[in-house]
Amino acid sequence: MNIQPANRVNEIQEYYFSRKLKEVAQLNAKGENIISLAIGSPDMPPSQQTIDKLCEVAQDKSAHGYQPTVGIPELRQAMANFYKKWYDVDLDWQGEIQPLIGSKEGILHVTLAFCNPGDEVLIPDPGYPTYTAVNKILGTKIVNYTLREDNGWQPDFDELEKMDLSKVKLMWTNYPNMPTGGDAQMETYEKLVAFAQKHNIVVVNDNPYSLILNEHPMSILQVPGAKECCIEFNSMSKSHNMPGWRVAMISSNKLFISWILKVKSNIDNGSFRGIQLAAAEAFNTNDETWHREYNINNYRRRRDIAEKIMLTLGCTFDPKQVGMFLWGKIPEKYADVEELTERVLHEAKVFITPGFIFGNNGKRYIRISLCAKDDKMREALERIKQIEW
Repeated sequence: MNIQPANRVNEIQEYYFSRKLKEVAQLNAKGENIISLAIGSPDMPPSQQTIDKLCEVAQDKSAHGYQPTVGIPELRQAMANFYKKWYDVDLDWQGEIQPLIGSKEGILHVTLAFCNPGDEVLIPDPGYPTYTAVNKILGTKIVNYTLREDNGWQPDFDELEKMDLSKVKLMWTNYPNMPTGGDAQMETYEKLVAFAQKHNIVVVNDNPYSLILNEHPMSILQVPGAKECCIEFNSMSKSHNMPGWRVAMISSNKLFISWILKVKSNIDNGSFRGIQLAAAEAFNTNDETWHREYNINNYRRRRDIAEKIMLTLGCTFDPKQVGMFLWGKIPEKYADVEELTERVLHEAKVFITPGFIFGNNGKRYIRISLCAKDDKMREALERIKQIEW
């Protein structure tokens, strides 16, 4: 037999962390005891009310059937309340919100809903690798736009205006930015809305980090007119310590949401009712005190340790970064970033992320995750201090 995979399989690679974690697992099997400061998976639990609600619903013998793809009313109402509370944005829960089984699937559904093969999509460099991978799978044309440190990792609109935008359907943005930690700016949001309106492009803003180490959460939907030309993603993975629960959302106008639901309803069903009701409980009961403890105070302690790690490695960084990572530029003495990250892995036994996985503009950077216990981060710092860099 001579069976070959679809061409799209050859357009992508196994996700970097999927591949690298196999290597880390092999090292750990040999007794290396690697400390991972690589992945942004919160190590803290959801609120107790969230867990209790899941357990309560799981005991209900009538709660285990298929759920509507559109999401149950209780969850959509809670999502609308969340946007009103944190961003002062009014959303119609019956038509302007769509729950997702995680943002990754939403990236696929939005692209399927708006793009034909050959259409162009603007993707930031550096940026979340899934934006690129999904478009390679679907046969759209990727057009990278540059984010630079000297511009606060914001889009360069003068550069964008010089591009041929006639075939562009979507523009992906991500503020607060991952991996760079560049914060959301209302000026940037306003320019993005004007850019979308001028060029008939849908701007999709990925916004899962707005509550992490950030005193002033923002949404692109705060800009007048944004709902007519923008879509915003949000997620419970980071802000509510629920990465494995796979609960996210998109918000936009009713027409856009209906197109996305048409695609989504042919691919999956709604998640378990217990997860949806527990997610609603988290949205409704995790108050400002909870968020300050978990999303501000906790990450601030860890961020202080991460900054010491960066300085020990000779890296420079912007102290105004927000989010659950620290992004730093490596010293000139290294030929490439993996020269540093592989030494850190094999000599200090600490796994940190090389920035090249986020694009060409990340090749001279590393990213440290704050999703490890304080004592593990301190141990990682001590290990790194023992090496001559």
